[in-house]
Amino acid sequence: MKETTMNADDTTPAGHMTRRNFAGLLALLLAGGPSLLASDPAAAQASSTAQRIANHFASVKTMMGEFVQFGPRGEQTGGKFFISRPGKIRFNYEDPSPMRVISDGRTVVIGNRKLKTWDVYPLSKTPLKLLLGNQIDLSTKMVRGVKEEDDLITIVLGDRNMFGSSTITMMFDPKTYDLRQWTIRDAQGKDTSVMIFNVRNGVPLDPKVFAVPYDEIHGR
Repeated sequence: MKETTMNADDTTPAGHMTRRNFAGLLALLLAGGPSLLASDPAAAQASSTAQRIANHFASVKTMMGEFVQFGPRGEQTGGKFFISRPGKIRFNYEDPSPMRVISDGRTVVIGNRKLKTWDVYPLSKTPLKLLLGNQIDLSTKMVRGVKEEDDLITIVLGDRNMFGSSTITMMFDPKTYDLRQWTIRDAQGKDTSVMIFNVRNGVPLDPKVFAVPYDEIHGR
């Protein structure tokens, strides 16, 4: 299988992705553990500051930058990411990793270019849907916890109807309103974190960046 051509720079920092890194990625997509903060939706009381930060993040329609992913055993890999709201994201893992992750707003696929295999998931069944939504309303029941500190605001989101006990924890800079990282805790209590940096907002992105190669996936 040939990977879909991109019009975005595909150069990534040096490094590699181990099988454990890939397991961490699956945990990111399909995590099913307890939230990191309050588990009772009624206990999540968001201030106007937290809501402004959430609004700011949701208002950013396109983003690109670099990421470092930390797995539950301390394993580390990195690469570049691209986001187009609503629902679209792409992770290009650094060479020599063959992995790519793409969401076209409907489907999330994990591709291994070396093995020519694809794993396919509905976006609606993964916590990435919350990260990529058009709005984040902190007054709704999907908010599992909000924690405000001088240098960090942490928001935990989950929807039991859609994701069961899965949650996604997003961490923001309270001064710049920038997203710093998100973390997933899986059913075994293991965390997978993605830290982002060198982020550019509002950049034009070619729609082909988020094209899922359905013909390849279905062997056509």
